[in-house]
Amino acid sequence: MARKFLYLIVVLVVLVIVALAALRLWSLELTRFAFVPRSGFEQKGPLPDGAYKAPGMWFSRPGIANDPAQLRPQGMKAEGNRSRAVVFFVHPTSYLARDHWNGSLEDADANRRAASFIRAMGSAFNGAAQVWAPRYRQATFGAFLTDKPESAQALAVAYQDVKAAFASFLQQVPADAPIVLAGHSQGSLHLIHLLRDSVKGTPVQQRLIAAYAIGWPISARHDLPAMGLPACAGPEDTGCAISWETFAEPAEPALVLDAFHGRTGLDGQRVGNEAPLCTNPLTGRAGGSAPIGANLGTLQMDEDPTGGKLIPGAAPARCDERGLLLIGDPPSVGPYVLPGNNYHVYDIPLFWVNLRADVARRTAAWEKSHSVPAR
Repeated sequence: MARKFLYLIVVLVVLVIVALAALRLWSLELTRFAFVPRSGFEQKGPLPDGAYKAPGMWFSRPGIANDPAQLRPQGMKAEGNRSRAVVFFVHPTSYLARDHWNGSLEDADANRRAASFIRAMGSAFNGAAQVWAPRYRQATFGAFLTDKPESAQALAVAYQDVKAAFASFLQQVPADAPIVLAGHSQGSLHLIHLLRDSVKGTPVQQRLIAAYAIGWPISARHDLPAMGLPACAGPEDTGCAISWETFAEPAEPALVLDAFHGRTGLDGQRVGNEAPLCTNPLTGRAGGSAPIGANLGTLQMDEDPTGGKLIPGAAPARCDERGLLLIGDPPSVGPYVLPGNNYHVYDIPLFWVNLRADVARRTAAWEKSHSVPAR
C-alpha cells in the first residue's frame, strides 16, 4: 500500500512538472488567446478640433479635482515652491479587453486603471512641476502581442490622440515654460514618436528638461538620433533621454529582448542585436550600479487611492550587459510581477523618491543654464 502511495506521489509530481513545462512553453500563446482581439479593426477618425481644450479630456492638469498625479505618500514633507516647469505624462496601457483594438474614452475600467497608474507613476513628477496627463484612445494590451496589421492601426489611432493632446498642451502652458516629457510602456512608445515628429528641431526642444521614456526599450543607434536627443549620461544632464526596464533575478527577458531586437527603429532600420538604453534611476547615470542603501524610497500603494507609503531600501539597481535594470532578489512590492521576473509595472514606483529627486535636479540644472533665477 505504501509503495502504491509513493508511486502515486511520483506520478503526481511528474504531471505537475509536465504541466508547468507546458504552461511555460505555451504561455505566450495562451496570453495571446486571452488578450488579442478577434474582431476586425474599427476605423477611427481624429478627435474634434480643440478637443483637448476641455478639462474633461485630461486625467491630470491644473484645476482638476481629485487629480491622481497629485498623490502625496504618507508622512511626506511638503516641498518648496515648484518651478515654472510643466510635465506632459502619457500613461501606460490600461485597456485590457479584447472587444476592440482601441479603448473608448468612456471605458470605466480602463479609466480607473489609468488613474491608478498615474497615482503610482505620474505622481513622481509632481514635486518640481505641474503634471498634465491626457486621456487617449489607447491600443489594447493585446495589440502588443501580435504582428497583425490591426495592431499598427490601433497604435496609430492612439498616437494621433497623444499628438493632438501635446499640441493643445503647448497652447495652454506658458510659451517659455521648460518641459518634462514622461511616460511608461505604451505611453513611452508614443513619447518617442512625439519627440521625432513634434519636438526635434523645433523651439520646443530648447525647452526640454529631459524625456523619461520608461518601460519601453530604446535603441541608441536607431531611436535616439531620430528623437534628436542623446542619452542622459550624468545626473544633471538636460535635453536628453532616460529609460530602463526592470527585472529581478534570475531574469528571463527573452520575450522583451526578442521583440526589441526584431523591431524597426525610428530611423526605419531593424534594431538587431543591440542592448537597449539603461539609465540607473538610483544614480541618474547611464549604466552602472547602486547599492540598496541608495534607494531613497519605493512607493507602495495601499487600498486608499489617495495615499501610499514610502519604503526606503527596497531594491538596489544595476544595468547589465543586456541593457536590463536588475534589482537582485525579487522584492515584495505587489502582485503584478510579470513572467520572467519582469517588474515592468513597478519600473517607476520602485524608484519613486529617487526619480522625484532626479526631476528636481535636472530642472534646477536647466534653469541654471538658462539663467532662470533660483527659487
